[in-house]
Formats: sequence, C-alpha cells, structure tokens
Amino acid sequence: MLGVIGVILSLALLMYLAYRGITVLILAPILALLAALLNGGVPLMATYTEVFMQAFAGYAKSYFPIFLLGAIFGKIMDDSGSAKAIAHAIANKLGKDKAILAVVLSCGILTYGGVSLFVVAFAVFPIAMQLFKEADIPKRLIPGAIALGSFTFTMTALPGTPQIQNAIPMPFFSTNAYAAPVLGIIGGLCMFGGGMTWLTIRAKKAAAAGEGYGNHPGEKINSLDESNLPSLGLAILPIILVLAINFILSKFVFVAGRYNGDYLKGEPYLTELSKVSGTWSLIIALVIGIIFTIVFNLKRFDAKKSVNDGAIGSLLAIINTSSEVGYGNVIQLLAGFAIIKGAILGISNNPIISEAISVNVLAGITGSSSGGMSIALGMLGQQYMDMAIQHGINPQVLHRIATMASGGLDSLPHNGAVITLLTICGMTHKESYADIGMVSVIIPVLSTIVAIIFAVMGVV
Repeated sequence: MLGVIGVILSLALLMYLAYRGITVLILAPILALLAALLNGGVPLMATYTEVFMQAFAGYAKSYFPIFLLGAIFGKIMDDSGSAKAIAHAIANKLGKDKAILAVVLSCGILTYGGVSLFVVAFAVFPIAMQLFKEADIPKRLIPGAIALGSFTFTMTALPGTPQIQNAIPMPFFSTNAYAAPVLGIIGGLCMFGGGMTWLTIRAKKAAAAGEGYGNHPGEKINSLDESNLPSLGLAILPIILVLAINFILSKFVFVAGRYNGDYLKGEPYLTELSKVSGTWSLIIALVIGIIFTIVFNLKRFDAKKSVNDGAIGSLLAIINTSSEVGYGNVIQLLAGFAIIKGAILGISNNPIISEAISVNVLAGITGSSSGGMSIALGMLGQQYMDMAIQHGINPQVLHRIATMASGGLDSLPHNGAVITLLTICGMTHKESYADIGMVSVIIPVLSTIVAIIFAVMGVV
C-alpha cells in the first residue's frame, strides 16, 4: 500500500511543483527516486543512472532530430515572414466578418505544416488583434481562437501532421504520421466544428450584451509591414513540401518490398524498418522544407541566426520531455505501479479505451501532451500492442487514439503553452481560460470519445 501511495504522491508533487514553476529537469529525477524510496528495496543510484538516464538517453536518441528540425523549421518560417504572410493573406481573404475563422485557419495551416505552437501564437496574435478590433469582438476570445487552431485538430488529429505528438507513437506501433487517416479526420472535424461553434456563440452573446473589443490601456496595434513579406504561394510552399514528401516517403519509399531494410536487423542497428520508417520520412521532409525556405528567402532574414536560435530553442523541449520519460520508466518498475497498472487496464479490456484514459490522465498530470503520452506509452505501449494483436485491432488505431487523447487534459490551467499563450495575448486565466478550456480540453476529449466509438466499429 505504501508503494501505491508513493507513486500517487510523486505524481501529485510533479503536477503541483511544475505548476509552481520548478523545472521538470529537477523534479523528474528527484520525484522518481522518492517514489522508488517509498516502494522500498530499490537501489536509488542504480535506478537513477541505469533506469532513469537510460530511458532519458533512449528518448533523446529517437526524437531529438524531430524536435531539432521542427524548431528550426518553425523559427525560419517566422523570421522569413512566411508565417505572417500566410496569416495576413487568410485574414485579408476572409475579412473582419470572419475574424474568428481567419485566426483559427491561420493557426491551423501553420501548425499542420510543422510550425511550433509558440511560433504560431507570436506570428498570428498581432493580426488577430487587428481583426478582432475591427470586428469589435472581445479581445478575451483571441486566446481561445489561437488555441483552437494550434492546440487541437492540427496538433493531434489530422493525419500527416509533423507535430511531435504525431511522431511519438510511431516506434511503439510501427506506424507513420498518416496512421488511421479516417479516424483522424473524423476527430479533427469534431474538434474544429465544435470549437468554432463555441467561439461563434460566445462572440454573438458578447455582441448582444453590448460588449465590444474592450479597453486595454497600453495596447499598441501596429499595422503589418507587407513590404518584406514573401508571397502567399512562396510562404505556403514549404508547408506543402513537408506534408507531401512525408506522405510519399512513408507510403511509397520506406516500405517493405520497395526499400530493402534487412540490414537494419543486424549489427550495429538491431532494429526493423517499420520502427524507423516514419521517423526517417519526417526528418527528410523537414530538412527539405528548411532548405527550401532558406534558399528562397535569403534576403529577408539572417538564416544563420535563425537556424542557430531554432536549434538552441529545441534543447529545453527535448530535455524536458526526456526527463518525463525517464520518470515514467522508473515508475513502471515499482511494485506500487503494478497495482495502479492493473487498475488502469481493469477499466476496460479494450486497449483503445484503456490507452485513451491512461494517456489523457498522464497528459493532464504532467501538463504536457508529449510528456504524458511518452510516459503512458513507455509504461504500457507494448502491452497495448499485444492486446491489440489479440483483439485483431489495427495498430494504426492505437497511434491515432493516443495522439488525440494526449491533446485533452494536457491543456488544464497549469499547462505551459496555455500560460505562454495568455501572456502573449495579455490576458488572464480569469478572462480567457473558460474558452481555452472548452476548445482545447472539453471538446477534444469529447471528440476522442467519438473517434473511439468509430474505432470500436472498425473504422481506421
């Protein structure tokens, strides 16, 4: 019983102290060893160096290229003006009467193209301010619109998205970024439709109550300088390239029968093509997207500085997530976790349902979609895979449900991306979290349930 209490106490402290601003780099190893200590009979130093750090290094080895290239791609899309050009063109096309839709679509296109959530928020917010002020829509709804376009359907649901949440399940289930496309589209449409309906209703209620954009002292709305922006076609082409090349490589090149990957089974690789093909495809697609953006925008920005800044910016993200994975691997070895694991698996003998619950809960506890999913799959991924084989379930379903589930409770108020978004927009939790919570927590959870129902019916 003490072991179970130790695991629960450790998780609770991880959530609370991370919310209080203490870095996961410090919390993860300390709280993992606290849980090990309360479980008794576990050698602490060996657990740290041979379990925690082994898992840390293994995760970094598997995902560092994607974190690195994704951060660089997002940075050069921002600095080259491509992200702003896309958002500005959509805003001009739809006009102020469709301000909410313009913001959501701008964020969605950029996120689906691989631009990081933080870059998207910085790039779109100034344009969102202009649109919302012209349309006299309350500024407090801007964070909800950005969250809907950035934190939901393009991050977890739509097949092919280069976001890290869609890459994490690939080695576990031998899938690629386009896994379970029909389920992903169904879930994505539910998130987009539900979120747009909510924000539209909220805007109409505010208008009926006579609430306009609001008075925000000190706010400066500067007109966008279009003189140095690339054309819409040039700005959006890198995104199209990333998606298209990733699809071609994962579906037609790095597949058994077309690419001879037998050498991977021997020394020094000791893996299989199905385990790495999705990652390879995404890496190559991002590299080509980066090169294209740099070559065709050389005169618009300092490419060397942008690449360096993007590379350095990726380090904290990969190290934080690797620390959370190390934490999860320690927890899964403890006797107390065996009882918790049995309870989780006992909720349902269907691995789809059990996986969705475990991923969502851990994403909520850690305040991180990627961290929660990495912990859950690291602890239970192989078991879910074995259960899926026994039940005749396509592993692609496990991939898509895991990604969608990771984008639910992760966006609770302590989530770092939520806090950053509110800071960028100059809003508080009290003013804007109700809308963020609805479009990025409640509706995604309900959308995941819809996807699970279709998955149980055999839809892939």
